[in-house]
Amino acid sequence: MHILKSTAVLAIWIMLAGFAHAQDLKVITIATEGAFPPWNSVDTAGKPVGFDIDAGEAICARAHLQCSFVAQAWDGIIPGLTVGKYDAIMAGMSITEKRRKVIAFSKPYALTSNYLVVRKSSGLPAIDGGASVDLTGGTNVALLDVLKSNLTGKSVGVQGSTNAEAFIREYFGDTVDVRTYDTQDNLNLDLVAGRIDAGLADYSVWKVFLESANGADATLYGPRISGGLFGPGIGIGLRKQDNELAARFDQAIESVTKDGTLRAISLKWFGADLVSQ
Repeated sequence: MHILKSTAVLAIWIMLAGFAHAQDLKVITIATEGAFPPWNSVDTAGKPVGFDIDAGEAICARAHLQCSFVAQAWDGIIPGLTVGKYDAIMAGMSITEKRRKVIAFSKPYALTSNYLVVRKSSGLPAIDGGASVDLTGGTNVALLDVLKSNLTGKSVGVQGSTNAEAFIREYFGDTVDVRTYDTQDNLNLDLVAGRIDAGLADYSVWKVFLESANGADATLYGPRISGGLFGPGIGIGLRKQDNELAARFDQAIESVTKDGTLRAISLKWFGADLVSQ
């Protein structure tokens, strides 16, 4: 009799433990733009793919979250989060103070890596391309003066309403002709055609262009630029009140960064490590 009671109690305990585990496996929806390869895009079946999606799946698994991805146009992606259309954003979104006024962010799961690109025939003076300028930490900021001098009187293209535009206007706006574009593709076309002398964007954006036939005559120019206006990196966008979800993501990001999981995903999609400091 006691054995039967013990068995029944054990069965109930296992059932409750399983229920608790199921409750712990929270189901959430993550929005991505679906138009920013290799960060994110949509395949022929309409399914979101890219670095954000692979990274998101790894982070969600480590956080004991069941995550699904949906595509959302960029201009409505933050409003969609705040009204509850989905629970988070993973769309190559830089963590900035302006965005922090509206939403919260996880810790960075990737870093920003901004570069100038010029035509190989530009004739601009040589400058160290292996250096990194950290606007937050103040590392190698003197190189910006060299860049400014080399680009004086030149035209520099940026996609409008981006951190790249804000940076160029603040640091070089008094010495260069700033040209804004509605899309990166249109900027690339003008660079190739010689209608602008240089362009500024994230490395991941340039990589696609530089590996294409159109980008064969273009090259990176100068150091990597990060921090400051570009923010501390790329983070998961969250509603400000979702503190428990933010804590889960932060712990998971730290875990998949330390064990090299995110680095491997970065190498897969970018051919470079955009994760490690």
